Amino acid sequence: MKFGKELSIFLILMAVCMFTGYRNPNFFSQANILNTTKLIGIYGIFSIGMGFVIITGGIDLSVGSVFALLGVGLSMLLTEHQMNPWLAVLLVVFVGGLLGLVHGLLVTKAKLQSFIVTLCGLMIYRSLARTITNDGTRNFSDAPQAAWLRDYANGDWLGLPTTMWLLLVVMMIAFVVLHKSVYGIRLFATGQNEESARFAGLPTQKLVLSTYVICGLLAGVSGVLLSLYTGSVASSSHGNGYELYAVAACVLGGFSLKGGDGSIFGVVLATALLQVLRNMINMLQLPQPLEFTIIGGVILAGVLIDGAIRNRKKRISA
Repeated sequence: MKFGKELSIFLILMAVCMFTGYRNPNFFSQANILNTTKLIGIYGIFSIGMGFVIITGGIDLSVGSVFALLGVGLSMLLTEHQMNPWLAVLLVVFVGGLLGLVHGLLVTKAKLQSFIVTLCGLMIYRSLARTITNDGTRNFSDAPQAAWLRDYANGDWLGLPTTMWLLLVVMMIAFVVLHKSVYGIRLFATGQNEESARFAGLPTQKLVLSTYVICGLLAGVSGVLLSLYTGSVASSSHGNGYELYAVAACVLGGFSLKGGDGSIFGVVLATALLQVLRNMINMLQLPQPLEFTIIGGVILAGVLIDGAIRNRKKRISA
């Protein structure tokens, strides 16, 4: 595989870091670097999950609302039911995978569009989280069961935050699965032309279904980390719009929204670039609404570039 696009993203990332550091030296402070890399870890994990879905030509718009629902659930398990923290985390991640399974079944068996399925999920999960909490906030920062778990999740090892180590592990596993395994080859084939892949004997429905489960599981992991990072879950706003960051990271990182193309390293680098851009807005005291202007611009630019590359390939092969 080639790394041309990844190198371009890395160079842009370095340029943004140098520019921001030049304008505000606090950008390179230890506290700012630790906080930024911590967020890159959280965002990178669920962006990789989104990438698996996008490989098959689908999309998951429910990720942010899944964070809210799972965050409320984690809070209740730790504070009201005083469940063992590790058991609570495993249960929450399992529920994330279960939600992904439901999405996958609706897409593959009921033949519904992934956009519709996950848009409904976005509304249903947010509504459930708000109903359970009476539209309030669940705070579990002082819960004894959550204290050491928060310390562990928000801590660091060898100078890197725990979330970043988790991202590196997920990234390496995802790289092998997607780029070095038969499963990955079949996934790319399904994304490029599902009908041809089915005629070739590939179990396309099972392959597509598995990507939603992977996305749900990784959303569960990120949902736990995000809840432990914030220490509280406001049901109306927790995780709001996070799916857009994942889609933006995938598109910028080389994933085609039409499916059949993508790079794990690319999505991780793109996640880092988006988080550094968000940090740049804060450090340079730029207007906060610019954040969504940047994300929207990134998605639009990614789609335009992807379309141009595909058209060029078609002209060359014609």
